[in-house]
Amino acid sequence: MARIRKFKAYQNLERPYTRISKFTKKNFVRGGRPNMKIIKFEMGNSQGKFDSMLMLTSKKSMNIRHNALESARMTSNRLLEKTLLKAYHLKIKVYPFHVLRENPLAAGAGADRMSTGMKKSFGKVIGCAARVKEGQTLIEVRVNKEHVRVAREALQRAAKKFPCSCKIVTG
Repeated sequence: MARIRKFKAYQNLERPYTRISKFTKKNFVRGGRPNMKIIKFEMGNSQGKFDSMLMLTSKKSMNIRHNALESARMTSNRLLEKTLLKAYHLKIKVYPFHVLRENPLAAGAGADRMSTGMKKSFGKVIGCAARVKEGQTLIEVRVNKEHVRVAREALQRAAKKFPCSCKIVTG
């Protein structure tokens, strides 16, 4: 399996390019949508009544890949599940709509006969990302007052998985 391309190529918020053609039937984002790695967006007890709410917010506007969101969800949910059982509600607040593409160019011997270059390149779909603005909430955790310390630790672990710096806000 091929390695994931460096995130530096995709982290800036740019206008999503849509294929433009003089034939309207060909104006679309080609290649479909890749399988998303995020399994659940809500964990724990969603109907429970909780005293306090903590939110993980972004300090910078950028794209966040779906695999970073999933790894942050897994680490924070694992800690909350082990210590609090079902006495919490964790929710992922962003959705990866933005489709990431690349135009892979072959390098090495004989590559000049294989690649077509960058003329009218559109790229092949390689993943998806959530477009996050500065101050936007990424993850939200609701717990009772006595478990705020554990929830804060879970959000700190999730923040380490994101490419941007984050802050924890008590709501």
